[in-house]
Amino acid sequence: MPRENFNDLLAFITVAREGSFTKAAAQLGVSQSALSHTIRALESRLGLRLLSRTTRSVSPTEAGERLLQTLAPRFEEIEAELAALSDYRDKPVGTIRITAAEHAASTVLWPKLEKVLPQYPDIRVEVNIDYGLTDIAAQRFDAGVRLGDQVAKDMIAVRIAPDLRMAVVASPAYLARKGRPDSVQALAEHDCLNLRLPTYGGLMAWEFVKDGHEVKARVDGQLVFNSSPHILRAAIAGFGLAYLPEDMALDDIAGGRLERVLEDWCPTFPGYHLYYPSRRQSSRAFVVLVEALRHRV
Repeated sequence: MPRENFNDLLAFITVAREGSFTKAAAQLGVSQSALSHTIRALESRLGLRLLSRTTRSVSPTEAGERLLQTLAPRFEEIEAELAALSDYRDKPVGTIRITAAEHAASTVLWPKLEKVLPQYPDIRVEVNIDYGLTDIAAQRFDAGVRLGDQVAKDMIAVRIAPDLRMAVVASPAYLARKGRPDSVQALAEHDCLNLRLPTYGGLMAWEFVKDGHEVKARVDGQLVFNSSPHILRAAIAGFGLAYLPEDMALDDIAGGRLERVLEDWCPTFPGYHLYYPSRRQSSRAFVVLVEALRHRV
């Protein structure tokens, strides 16, 4: 049966339940004659009589009773589901999927989620750790996290962290053994700990800026990881130089386990931003999450 005839079925259910064309017409907001015509057209299409009509009452035939018992619960389920969907619009409920690199997830997302989620038990958050520049629309994520200069122009970007500075660090034992590099070019003589990026399978370039000049260095070494915390541990163990977000190394620098080199070469990048498509109908849960993550000076 064509979908446009579902209104006929709803009209039949209403008449059968009310036992009156007059009451059913008032409930549906149509005239009694129009409703009577609708039921006759439905019976004609089915080739079955669905309602027995007398001057005093209307009741389902055997076929009508079977149709009523079969259809009514299903339409009730549909109405209940449609009503439930309004919860996504009217109150913070539902699942939010976010993709982010490990550093952003551990230093920005989790500290803020840890504070807000207990207040909203109906919000669920799925954080996917990925160093790649994920297409959030294709992968069905609600949002992603990138440094500010990596966000596509057609996305809405909300700053969720201050600017990010990088650091080159190594253990005192490594520097005593190999010496301290005094220029980017000197990195070629050192063991460097590389980060493998999923995008194109390449190694992350070490980016430097001095006197307005930008330099990208391709470094080499014995170890390659796809996780920054493992690079940090290898640097502490004396396996080479590491290029990391500054905040990851500060405690170990303060504790004497690491030392900085090339500090005047290390750049500052626009901080992490939450980004999402500009043409989306945001749920209450998503709005709550964006405001909780928003960076405030």
